[in-house]
Amino acid sequence: MGPVQASELPYRPCVGIFLINDAGKVLVGRRIGAEADAWQMPQGGIDAGEEPAEAALRELEEETGTSSARIIGEAAEWVRYDLPNEMIGKIWQGRYRGQRQKWFALRFLGTDDEINPAGVAHPEFDGWQWMDAGDLVANVVAFKREIYAMIVDEFAPLLVRRK
Repeated sequence: MGPVQASELPYRPCVGIFLINDAGKVLVGRRIGAEADAWQMPQGGIDAGEEPAEAALRELEEETGTSSARIIGEAAEWVRYDLPNEMIGKIWQGRYRGQRQKWFALRFLGTDDEINPAGVAHPEFDGWQWMDAGDLVANVVAFKREIYAMIVDEFAPLLVRRK
């Protein structure tokens, strides 16, 4: 029996978090071990029996250390991406070909000192910053660019400055 073909694997159910601060910028983190300039928005799996909105709030706290946010928008559609061939079988115990994501826009209600991705139980990021939404697509790994472009377009009306 040969290796499993990517097309035979399912997509991992996941949420994505588009966290907006009062300056209209979006939170990104740099994955531990990733390329120096490869940033991503927080995201994570949906647990069995969990609603996607609940997963978004949980994942935000698990990945960034803050829960000071409220949901202000939800993407109209689920989106999905495939992992590059060289990553299939190496992450998520080889069970998935990519992710099927529901994205949420959240308004950050806290202060920057609440954000501490290095201080969480299972750190995934070794750095973070607030980024202009217009710079997100160019600063993410190539296989996520199409998704990021769609999400930035969909949530652009929510990028208003509050101060």
